[in-house]
Amino acid sequence: MKGTESLGTNAVKFMPLPDLGESFLAFLGEATYPCVGAKSALARGCIETHEFSMLGDRCNDRPMLDALCRFVARIEAAACDEDIVHSLAAIFGGPSHMSEFRFESLLWSQLWRVHKLDLLAGNHPADDVSSDTDSPLFSLSLAGHPFFVIGLHAHASRLARRFSHPVLVFNSHRQFENLRADGRFEKMQAATRARDIELQGSLNPNLAEYGEASEARQYSGREVEAGWRCPFDFRTKR
Repeated sequence: MKGTESLGTNAVKFMPLPDLGESFLAFLGEATYPCVGAKSALARGCIETHEFSMLGDRCNDRPMLDALCRFVARIEAAACDEDIVHSLAAIFGGPSHMSEFRFESLLWSQLWRVHKLDLLAGNHPADDVSSDTDSPLFSLSLAGHPFFVIGLHAHASRLARRFSHPVLVFNSHRQFENLRADGRFEKMQAATRARDIELQGSLNPNLAEYGEASEARQYSGREVEAGWRCPFDFRTKR
């Protein structure tokens, strides 16, 4: 309950509950936050937030897919806005205390169940990326649209990935490809990496160009091992 409510002669005050969506947008707006693309999207009002239960909870599956389907419909209808990158941030109520390994496990189980539900709904994977998480051309397909996912949580080793609650940010792969086509992506990437080094003191060791290594290695933010493989198979079974 938000606000203040009086019960008879005994006034009971309820402190306003923090809005996780507003808190996350404020986090992106901090001067030290390094991602130039996120700051541009924030300034244009192109980041939408949705709050869910605990990361990995099955009750999130349908609401997450519904939110992503609506999001895809909106950004594909606005495909002419090629200079704007839209993002959807799924913010979870917890867990608050977990290791990077636990976060990685919950991230992939959550994404896999939403993916399976997406297939059951009759949605086909995007045909401009691979559904094989071992492929350097992999990108997560939901509602027929490819996404690059960025995970954040309270105990991330990368400071840019450290937020009070678990978050999965879905970024349109196609919109980034539009920026790449005219050379703007490389400029944004260089600026972001320079800012990340200034914040952290080092470059994220997971980083790789699309087409060099699977982007699945980057989703959780953990520095994964050389032989790491995604724990779930996202390839369509026919």
